[in-house]
Amino acid sequence: MIQGVVRAVHGLVVDVEFDADMPMRNELMLVDNAKQSPLLVHRIDIGQNAVCMNVNADNKIQRGMRVNASGKSIEIPVGEHLIGRVVDALCRPIDGGDPIPNDGSEMKNIFVLPRSNKNFSGASPELLETGIKVIDFFTPFVKGRKIGIIGGAGVGKTVLIMELMHNVAKRGSGMSFFAGIGERIREGQELYETLKSSDLLSNTCMFFGQMDQNPIQRMLVGLSAVTAAEYFRDQQKKNILFFADNMYRYVQAHNEVSTILDQIPSEGGYEPTIFSDIKTIEDRLSSTQEGSITSVQTIYVPADDLSDPAVQMIQHELDAVIVLSRSVAEQGIRPAVDLLRTNSSLLNPEIVGDRHYLLSLQVQSLIQKYESLKGIIAIIGESELSASDRADYAKAKKLIQFFSQHMFVMEKQTAFKGDYFTREETLKGVEELIV
Repeated sequence: MIQGVVRAVHGLVVDVEFDADMPMRNELMLVDNAKQSPLLVHRIDIGQNAVCMNVNADNKIQRGMRVNASGKSIEIPVGEHLIGRVVDALCRPIDGGDPIPNDGSEMKNIFVLPRSNKNFSGASPELLETGIKVIDFFTPFVKGRKIGIIGGAGVGKTVLIMELMHNVAKRGSGMSFFAGIGERIREGQELYETLKSSDLLSNTCMFFGQMDQNPIQRMLVGLSAVTAAEYFRDQQKKNILFFADNMYRYVQAHNEVSTILDQIPSEGGYEPTIFSDIKTIEDRLSSTQEGSITSVQTIYVPADDLSDPAVQMIQHELDAVIVLSRSVAEQGIRPAVDLLRTNSSLLNPEIVGDRHYLLSLQVQSLIQKYESLKGIIAIIGESELSASDRADYAKAKKLIQFFSQHMFVMEKQTAFKGDYFTREETLKGVEELIV
């Protein structure tokens, strides 16, 4: 058995000296104490030293303690036992229920890619209806693709993802996974209660690594959720809806760990491995011949700066981007979608059809004209515009209001009943407004 001794403890970083044989990277070591504190090998230094991460932030680890190799990495039980449960990065229940049983459950290494992790593009695109007009029209959901919801603090990212979970899961479109990465505990509780009251937990698995947990747990929870989703996709041959809130916090957790490990930051101030950190998880959110993973990811924008390096890198991995704007939110429009910045590579005639595509071009043209006319109106007034400009301006105003709608998950807060619109109803409504 590989054994070592703790030589130094620097917060979440533990330096371990080994006798002879060395452990592998990402191997799990156990401190010989009452808690059997887990240490994850991050790197092997020159000599017989390994730099490890204190997974549980156990402050009882001391110099001189013996460390034993577990012979494995972080493994989680996957399967039916996870359905309806809320667990942390190590698959320990945080919903007050019984522990997740290991007997009879398959264990999966969260760092190992499944053998079947190959993109499969042989099937024709399949649209998934969300019931939210602005999303179904501007950023249509396509099975097996990635969609991002981008915005600053307080513009409604989490509410929108909760509404998507409610609408899509309510209509039985596959199995849902939720990965809460570094978000508020209150929001996690609200999501759990919403799904429970709507009787949607029976088809949902939830993983949380929230704000109160150390960055190692927040860094690992996304990989744990993806690992469990891969099992249902490959072994159960299910179509998975994977919701992640918040992908920026995933990068932020890696950045915190990088700082603790004294790594030299990149030019943008983030960890030097930011590109590979993002690619590691994004490449696993893919479709295979067995099933698909359709992912919806929220991305927090620090200081409302869409040019932030981390935001840009995550965007490059997405097929569609829904941008939430603070200026739109201040007008009382919900969801507060910036119709000009929102874009999708999936909005093309081959996927949505000629009717939808041509309508989208007309709407975007009207919205762009509306934005350019606002400055003129502020100076000379709307009455001074030409008749055609006034007509287009009025149509654009009606369209902006049309894409606002009440949400089911906010019924208790707003006292307005939630709305669900089919894609056909949305297209018909747009046609009536732009005639």
